[in-house]
Amino acid sequence: MSKRNYWLMKSEPDAFSIDDLKEVGTEPWDGIRNYEARNFMKDDMEIGDGILFYHSSVRPPVIVGTMEVASEPYPDPTQFDPDSKYFDEKSSEEDPTWELVDVKFVQKFDEPVTRDAIKNEPALEDMTLLKRFRLSITPVTEEEWLKIHEMAGAKPK
Repeated sequence: MSKRNYWLMKSEPDAFSIDDLKEVGTEPWDGIRNYEARNFMKDDMEIGDGILFYHSSVRPPVIVGTMEVASEPYPDPTQFDPDSKYFDEKSSEEDPTWELVDVKFVQKFDEPVTRDAIKNEPALEDMTLLKRFRLSITPVTEEEWLKIHEMAGAKPK
């Protein structure tokens, strides 16, 4: 068995929140239209990898809980739907451009961790979130994963 990887994935809470995920349990993480983020899902994520759930486009931006990778990557169906805002006319079912993974709810933090708290924590100064803040999926080290849980007052599950 390979070593578990860790990630941070962003969603605007009015589009899809940690509470939405808790309610449905498992959900396809669709709509990624950045090649680097897509490649993380397609090439690097494995079932069981841990994911920090980050609410973006809110004040303050905040890590609200965790989820885990629940499927192998597969083509994002929204790329084929002309009525979807994620439709990609250049993509085809024979040669899909965009991939996704399903994610599964793990826990919601009682004490969410704000971006400012992350910026002010010396142990997190190299966190990719702070350096590549526009990227919707970023890798997280095991040390960062554990520190975020500590800051949230939560045990990693």
